Amino acid sequence: MILIILSSLKLATDTYDSSWEDDEIAVLLLDNVLDKTFTILFFLELVIKVIALGLIMDDGSYLRDNWNRLDFFIVGASMIELALSNIKFDVKIFRMLRTLRPLRFVSHNVAMRLIVGALIESVGSIMNVMSVLCVIFLIFAIVGYSFFGGGFFYCSIDMYKLHTISQCMTAGGEWMKWDQNFDNVGNGMITLFVVSSLEGWPDIMFQALDVAG
Repeated sequence: MILIILSSLKLATDTYDSSWEDDEIAVLLLDNVLDKTFTILFFLELVIKVIALGLIMDDGSYLRDNWNRLDFFIVGASMIELALSNIKFDVKIFRMLRTLRPLRFVSHNVAMRLIVGALIESVGSIMNVMSVLCVIFLIFAIVGYSFFGGGFFYCSIDMYKLHTISQCMTAGGEWMKWDQNFDNVGNGMITLFVVSSLEGWPDIMFQALDVAG
């Protein structure tokens, strides 16, 4: 567990690499020493588990557990990166897989494994709730189209005084549409989602108040 925490902290320091020179001691220590050390230690842990539990043939074997499969994938990707680090080969994809290392903390903590398992099992119920919300959004999007369809427009000049297309054109402005509107069901559902997120809803409220025929 301590190794996983230290490895995760090392990943956090990688975000500062861009501001360092390649030959700095910190870069050499982090990339060439610590990273390889963590990879080798994790590989040794994997080997010990395989020897103790068996690989896959018997019940309770190492690869019979989904969390162990995740560990095997992460450690395997790290070993491939380590093997290719000394040759001219693009290993960016394997470096990206380093970001999965903190997940090993979940696999080694029983309480967190239970929480993640409960979340995965609740996906079906969450989808049912989302289906109900989509139906509600659909109903109100149709209502919004009935009341505000074609009305969420504004004049590019003096929008608070020029409320119709004829007034805007006469003044030399351009009749423009707001990003959020109820001109169709799709746009209406997106507008309702923005309102339900409570982010930017006052703008949509004032745009609705300014709707003119």
